[in-house]
Amino acid sequence: MDVGKPEEYSSVTDPGRFAVLHEAADGLLDELTEQFTVERRESKEPWGAEFVRTVRLIPRTLAAAPLAVSYTDFPSVVLRLGRWYTERLPNCGCDACGEEPDHLIMDLRAQASALVEGGLWERVRRGVSGSWSEVRLIGPDVDVGRETLLDAREARAARREGFAAAVQWAPWPRRS
Repeated sequence: MDVGKPEEYSSVTDPGRFAVLHEAADGLLDELTEQFTVERRESKEPWGAEFVRTVRLIPRTLAAAPLAVSYTDFPSVVLRLGRWYTERLPNCGCDACGEEPDHLIMDLRAQASALVEGGLWERVRRGVSGSWSEVRLIGPDVDVGRETLLDAREARAARREGFAAAVQWAPWPRRS
């Protein structure tokens, strides 16, 4: 593994190289809107200290998970799937991490594809130190599992909504 120089971890010499992620996300959202029966909503939402454009695709069946893309000024995109799955592309963007826009675009498409094919599982798990969300996204080019500590209010709300047992989101309905 190539480890960057310490100064590279705080340096982003060409953030503009990630602008293609905005274009790729726009293209992906257009494709998904054409192929699947979804409602498309656009808004400005808070992201840290700024407000960013966010596009949501909400399937016309409650059994299928929503997808949202937020466009930051960095430029980066934040992909949100279902209730808890969040992926920031690029994750860092510093020179040392060396994230490549082409690979990030492939990751964006792979994760969205896994979601629309029904590959997202989510649930709440109680532990000694509190409640955790468990997320699993599985598809031909992606296999990701994550756990995140939840505050008590969020955990109770999720259990009321049926996430105490594992929820496998359904595939998105295709347009006829």
